[in-house]
Amino acid sequence: MSNSPGLYIDIGKKARDLLYKDYGDKQPANHFRYDCVDSNFDVSCQCDAIVPGLSTAFRSIIPDSGGVELRYLHDYAGFTAGIGLKAGRHNHLQSVGLDRIVKFSVVAGNTVLSLGTDAAFDISTRTFSNYSAGLSFNTALFNASVNLNDKLENLRASYYQELVPLTRTAVAAELKHSFSNHRSISDNIPIPTSLTVGFQHGLFPSTLVKVRVNTNGKVGAHVQQSFWQKFSIAVSGETDIRASSWTPNVRFGMAFSS
Repeated sequence: MSNSPGLYIDIGKKARDLLYKDYGDKQPANHFRYDCVDSNFDVSCQCDAIVPGLSTAFRSIIPDSGGVELRYLHDYAGFTAGIGLKAGRHNHLQSVGLDRIVKFSVVAGNTVLSLGTDAAFDISTRTFSNYSAGLSFNTALFNASVNLNDKLENLRASYYQELVPLTRTAVAAELKHSFSNHRSISDNIPIPTSLTVGFQHGLFPSTLVKVRVNTNGKVGAHVQQSFWQKFSIAVSGETDIRASSWTPNVRFGMAFSS
């Protein structure tokens, strides 16, 4: 059995997936819009075992970003290095363009305890556009993690626990706190101290339901139906109960896998 701690993106991944995956929270800097319909396309693939422990991954979010990454897993460490393009606003041009980004990360530890860091270097400006650090603690009962994101300005502490593996029933919570008054690099919005709690349950082997609520007054739900283990459709919605109108924001999604 491998003792590899995994990659940096694996730190807090289970809680992050339960609370945010497939909800469609983040809209790219520029995206397709026709009348009242917004859309983007996310295409990714991975080639494993080029040599033992080494793999490659490619992802493109059209028209937002794209890149290729090398990943290497050792018994007690994980490394990634990649290059890609990411949409960004160029103030001097007052327009949206694509920035060339070099990313790398390293994680050390084992399957129980791991510590890692991640950094992104903007070739255009020759500066580090982002750097983060994370700590993960995993047991057979729960997964806990702490991350310092956005140039170490924002703290995210998360907890995940699987209750009934057979029905994929699980709970997760995330505490988010900002140490500065600056705007978030990743979300481009102010980050107050907030708590998000979520729950998921498989009604049937092919049907997954998720709900979440946070202290900012946002309540969301997500339903995903899979077909033949290759294709799935999903409906998600969210509303702000503090707003004068509780009109929900509803999103539809489809996914193919091979």
